[in-house]
Amino acid sequence: MEIKLTQDNFENLEAFSTILKKNASDIINSALEEFFVNEQKKLLEKNIEDENAMTNLNYDEFWDGVDL
Repeated sequence: MEIKLTQDNFENLEAFSTILKKNASDIINSALEEFFVNEQKKLLEKNIEDENAMTNLNYDEFWDGVDL
């Protein structure tokens, strides 16, 4: 696996590594964990919205055109 960082991200990583007294790998892993949690939350919310969009018919809309 090859990972490329922008110059800004590389410099920030070095600076925060010094400030926080953490190694770069720990910072990257922590950032990725937070990213994945946030993305999973967004996907779950989108799935719920999509599911709700399919079932948001009111009574009249649901039964419109149905002869009993």
